Amino acid sequence: MTVIAHLSDVHIDGDERSAERTLRVVRHLAGLREQIDVVLVTGDIADHGTEAEYDRARRLIDLPVPVLFCPGNHDAREPFSKVLLREPPSGAPVNRAHRIGGVLFAMCDSSIPGRNEGVLTDETLDWLDAELTAAADLPAFVCFHHPPVELGLPFVDGIRQFATERLSELVARHRNVVATLCGHAHTPAAGTFAGRPLLVAPGVVSTALLPFESDELLDKGLPPMLAFHVLHPDRRLTTHYRVVA
Repeated sequence: MTVIAHLSDVHIDGDERSAERTLRVVRHLAGLREQIDVVLVTGDIADHGTEAEYDRARRLIDLPVPVLFCPGNHDAREPFSKVLLREPPSGAPVNRAHRIGGVLFAMCDSSIPGRNEGVLTDETLDWLDAELTAAADLPAFVCFHHPPVELGLPFVDGIRQFATERLSELVARHRNVVATLCGHAHTPAAGTFAGRPLLVAPGVVSTALLPFESDELLDKGLPPMLAFHVLHPDRRLTTHYRVVA
């Protein structure tokens, strides 16, 4: 069994509020009775994409298990690569594949520099196709920031991931893909994409409200949340959402 902690949208900035909420989630993970296998952070790690914000995020999200990141629309590729990944920045999409405990995690860059909506470029999709092919015998998770379908949140749906036809074909064709995982929406959500589960991590910094709940877009008073994805030996997946008081 593989246990995955999935969080998103920590939006670290110069304010103490985002740092305090992120630290609450990290302490929750550090205090678990048993150690989990991996932590995924699906984008918007920094609020303004500065090196100082990434340095703070790296120090805050410090856990004794692998922590994997992918960029969101608030992130900037060069400082993201330099500070979080400790790699020379190139400006190209920041795509990284990790094999952990016999599971492939493809962390895809759906960001478009200077834009809020997202897309997976042909370069990224070629890379993803090759990684999934090379790991055809392993269960795989395809991870990115922007949801590839509408979620029923008008503001988020307007800045979701677009041009997803090739991604859909790719996910459907690679039978080892267990699920697609994303963030961006600031709400826990579950749906399907290309016939597989689509699981959205809640936002750490705030919670988005549905249009039939409120005229407000975000509630900053609700506590932070995260998701636990449990991959069973038969590749069955169970997801649990947790509020961190």
